[in-house]
Amino acid sequence: MTTLLPAQRRVEILRAVRDGHVHVGHLAETFGVSEMTVRRDLHRLARDGKLERVHGGAMHTAGQEPGFSQIAVERSAVKDRLGAAAAALVEDGQTVMIDIGTSTTAISRHLHGKQITVVTTNLAVVEELLPDEGIELVLPGGIVRRNYRSLVGVLAEDSLRQLKSDIAFLGTSGVDGEMGVWDTTMVEVPIKRLMIAGADCVVLIADVAKFAMAGMVRVCGPESLDHVVTDAPLPASVRSVVDANGIEVTVA
Repeated sequence: MTTLLPAQRRVEILRAVRDGHVHVGHLAETFGVSEMTVRRDLHRLARDGKLERVHGGAMHTAGQEPGFSQIAVERSAVKDRLGAAAAALVEDGQTVMIDIGTSTTAISRHLHGKQITVVTTNLAVVEELLPDEGIELVLPGGIVRRNYRSLVGVLAEDSLRQLKSDIAFLGTSGVDGEMGVWDTTMVEVPIKRLMIAGADCVVLIADVAKFAMAGMVRVCGPESLDHVVTDAPLPASVRSVVDANGIEVTVA
């Protein structure tokens, strides 16, 4: 795993606690640091009111979880470039799956005018494409995560098992040095894996900063990816893995 700067690690720790209580030992293993280092990070985050310390670990403080709207404005110009480059891969007549997240949402803004079917658990994508009558929208159903504007749970998962697509656009919290794709929101991971399983072509949307970030749960490895859309040349540490797996790369 790529070593994170302390500030980056604390951001990732906050992401890791979003789904509830996490343990010091698990965080230390995830980020490749000592338990003492994790405890110092947790103490600082708790002091700043960003999480709550509990015995053996931490949990997020109600109301502190950043929402979709807050995340959407971060690096918005980069996300728009990624979205345009990804949308250019879509052809009329195709069925397209779109993952949750703000980077994947940016794709939808560039799909207008195409004659396609979009399958998504991303409610922001639905809102964007709803006025476009040329695009058929398929929602798998499930439980609404209001803060992330997404659908999760067994209903969504069962629906996705019955669906296939020509192309799936996958978001991520971080990518490791072996091109492993990671996420910090555990309830979203089964959705991502089912989209991968149902797609003929899987496209990872990841700005180059994601290659220095981590996650808590491994979604897939490089063998599941066909294409990467990013905003700068990939780090040298992953180029050999990309080439060995025949993954195409588009730099927006």
